[in-house]
Amino acid sequence: MQTQAEIARRFLEQAHRQQLSGAIESAINLYRAALEMHPTAEAHKQLASAYSQQGRYEEAVDQCMLAIEIDPEYGDAYNDLGVYLMAMDRYEAAISWLEKAIAVPNYPNRAVAYMNLARAYQHFGQTFKVAQVLREAWERERHLPALNAYQLLIGRLN
Repeated sequence: MQTQAEIARRFLEQAHRQQLSGAIESAINLYRAALEMHPTAEAHKQLASAYSQQGRYEEAVDQCMLAIEIDPEYGDAYNDLGVYLMAMDRYEAAISWLEKAIAVPNYPNRAVAYMNLARAYQHFGQTFKVAQVLREAWERERHLPALNAYQLLIGRLN
């Protein structure tokens, strides 16, 4: 007999497939079912992603906050929260969450958070801060797109 956690995992996998195929409402229902059975940070973050695809950014932000409550070390939730705040034109708030994503230990997608942070600083026209973030992304994460963006930016400044 399967545990609730195993059934919830199957719901998550189905929901992800539905989301990728564009059946967002179906995915949302499956994410909710998974959360009812076994709440996880990942499920909240995935539900946030589905909400964001519908432009429901406030609800996406709420789901990311729930994910962070469950697992304060889940870097994806911090990064996505920052992205949703930028979509809502709340760049200052986004910066603090993206910085938190970068600071999470053992976060495998840290380079993505660096790139989003650079985008937030770019919004404010803080070119030198953008360059600093891109350089740091390259030096710490060896993220080639960050190096390319850094070199292009420096080339434009010269």
